[in-house]
Amino acid sequence: MLAARGLNTPVPTKHSPHHNRLLAALSADGQARFFAHLECNELPLGDVIYESGATLESVEFPADCIISLLYCMENGESGEIAVVGNEGMVGISLFMGGSSTSSRAIVQSAGGSYRISSTQLLAEFERNGEMMRLLLRYTQSLITQMTQTAACNRHHSLDEQLARWLLLSLDRLSGNTMTMTPRLIANMLSISTARVAEVTARLERLGVIVYQRGRIKVVDRPTLEKLSCECYEVVKQETDRLLPPVVSDGPDAVRVYPASHANHLAT
Repeated sequence: MLAARGLNTPVPTKHSPHHNRLLAALSADGQARFFAHLECNELPLGDVIYESGATLESVEFPADCIISLLYCMENGESGEIAVVGNEGMVGISLFMGGSSTSSRAIVQSAGGSYRISSTQLLAEFERNGEMMRLLLRYTQSLITQMTQTAACNRHHSLDEQLARWLLLSLDRLSGNTMTMTPRLIANMLSISTARVAEVTARLERLGVIVYQRGRIKVVDRPTLEKLSCECYEVVKQETDRLLPPVVSDGPDAVRVYPASHANHLAT
């Protein structure tokens, strides 16, 4: 069960709610109502946001971190079903008819996130306005990612799966480096740490990544995209189709969305 950490915590200058694609897309009025209830958190690598079956007391809107959603088996094994970063939120079951979730949420890449209580989120969602439309569109894109991940894990090679996973993670970060331990990668892909070493070594030999001391730096993204299967492009296209576009971006830039995003959300 999530514990509340006190809303309205002072926001550091490192990032802002505008670094989350959903929050930035809200109108000025929507932001005025919603942002007043946000709590800024720095989430460490490996932090468990919630366990399977937990009651959702709050939800997260990542700014520059990545949270992995895992399905856990009775024998303790787990597998990743989706990654969530600055394009979305963690806790969709709250407004989809349930107060608990069947997955575990764990921080895949450390960074900042904005938390809001379940009560406040539902109040905004039930206004039947832009927040509802925005979150339902995001949910559709997340379902696409989950479906494609299941198909990818069944039909594609481990090299293709890792390439897809790295690309999806990069799309949700402002830079090209992420902190990931071999154990965490193994849990995400449901493989042994020995196999993680094999596939990351192959990518290093190709000059695609540099992997040292738990830090993965992608140095050749075009080649990584060629090594990935079609699953990455399917997920990317659906996310771009459903969510407001990013106009400007960069490691220190606040994302800016066009005023026309209201038309995008209303269709």
